[in-house]
Amino acid sequence: MRVIGKAAITPFSRIHPDALAPLLHWYHLAKRAAWANLVDVRKDFPHADGVERLTIFNIAGNKYRLITAIKYRWNVVYVRQILTHAEYNKDNWK
Repeated sequence: MRVIGKAAITPFSRIHPDALAPLLHWYHLAKRAAWANLVDVRKDFPHADGVERLTIFNIAGNKYRLITAIKYRWNVVYVRQILTHAEYNKDNWK
């Protein structure tokens, strides 16, 4: 997959340093993936959830949420936002 938005990892990790390693792990797995649908995504990330047109990944033991838009047809993952679990629960990201 082509991952667009990797640059969002750096500023988020400056504020939340413990997120850096899990986010980079996600990035490297996603970059090598060939996902065709959410079922394929869940083979690599069992706790990934589909919410409308977005795919949400639990990061660092569900401490953070990575919100993405995956265009399976074009093999592209767009990083939309990275949030703390508390920020995610406010539902402002929808």
